[in-house]
Amino acid sequence: MLRLSWTQPEDLVPHALAAAELDGVDVSALRDEWANAGGSPIAAVSGASPVAASPELRDLGRRLLARIDELPLPDPLLAAEPDGLAAILDLAPQPPELPAVSGSDQSGSSLGDRMLGAWLGRAAGCLLGKPVEKISREGIRAIAQSTGNWPIASYFTERGLDPAVAARYPWNRRSRPTSLVENIDGMPEDDDLNFPLIALDLLERAGADFTTDDVALSWLANLPGGRVFTAERIVYRNLLEGYEPDEAAGIQNPFQEWIGAQIRTDVYGWARPGDPHAAAALAYRDAWLSHRRSGLYGALFVAAASSAALVASSVHEVLAAGLSAVPEGSRFAAAILRGAELGASELSVDEALDALAAEFGHLHWVHALNNSALLAFALVRSDGDFATAISIAVAGGWDTDSVGATAGAIAGALTGAASLPSNWIAPLHNRLATSIPGFDGIGFDELAARTAALVPSVVGVTR
Repeated sequence: MLRLSWTQPEDLVPHALAAAELDGVDVSALRDEWANAGGSPIAAVSGASPVAASPELRDLGRRLLARIDELPLPDPLLAAEPDGLAAILDLAPQPPELPAVSGSDQSGSSLGDRMLGAWLGRAAGCLLGKPVEKISREGIRAIAQSTGNWPIASYFTERGLDPAVAARYPWNRRSRPTSLVENIDGMPEDDDLNFPLIALDLLERAGADFTTDDVALSWLANLPGGRVFTAERIVYRNLLEGYEPDEAAGIQNPFQEWIGAQIRTDVYGWARPGDPHAAAALAYRDAWLSHRRSGLYGALFVAAASSAALVASSVHEVLAAGLSAVPEGSRFAAAILRGAELGASELSVDEALDALAAEFGHLHWVHALNNSALLAFALVRSDGDFATAISIAVAGGWDTDSVGATAGAIAGALTGAASLPSNWIAPLHNRLATSIPGFDGIGFDELAARTAALVPSVVGVTR
């Protein structure tokens, strides 16, 4: 029997119960009802349990998911964490004063070079994290130490890897053939690059006035269902069942506050450099399709931070810009601030990662809060140094390819392509593999040029 991840009712119920509890909703009676019927209370980490439920238990799962959807959120949460864009920005701090966008900045780095740095950085950070996705922090360290790559200073390799370590911590099955030093040949396909391509194509075709309906149609036209995960897979199913894009995120979707939306919104920031709120407004219409609250804020944060990264001179300006698109009293803002605080602390990297694990380790490894705290820590501790940022992001051991990608994009934009270390960039061969129509084999230089063409006219930059 097919055990498709992130879709079976018996697998979704434990995630839905956990999500409701994180939001302060009392679901104890529903949890007991599920357990008494024989349902597992443990959420499947990889999205699917090994054995299918009975028809009766699966039917109960569907009914419980619908009942969980009907439970009201606590009033304090609704007040602190609204979902409407205007309400979100009303509760957010003011954005920092950023340099004006121009053809080149004070260091002489061109906007085009920083745009290319962002694309290359996203790819390299993602590629570093791909083979160790789903491996624990302890396993990542054991692999790196066994191959003489600790602290992480290059892509992972299995040359010299202790067989006992390899057996205990197997590589990510899909990424092993394409993402190790010995087999990297350009950037392999990954959803962390597919979604930026979707955003670029959307802006080119529909313009800045695109709607959430346009995003939904783009997914259905360009993304195979097997290439989307968690919230995106739920929404894909809901769209095919006839739900409207504006409501699809809220239908039996336990993953509304996971990281999926924030891997989709870099391009909106790159298309509006130096204007974090304009970037966030674009990102909002994309993220609304699949996420709410922390998941939505992650998308706005990344878009606003990416906007700033093309013109700013420090990670502190970037984080401040990102936070200007997030409610100040939200759990998401608190996670970013905590990560930044640890980044600026006297703790060693390992001690700080221990602290993050102690505070956020109860969350699923794809949740927005833990991964965003790790992102902020990696950026502040590295002070924007590209190699350090992606290495810490991946060493943290949660959603390694996604956090590595975002850290790499921000640090790459701050650095500029010309100054990125060749050991991270050369293996990309300026080539991206993807199943998105019209993009397979495209060069990062072309992607950067097409993104720059979306920027409103400034000195040295065309629309």
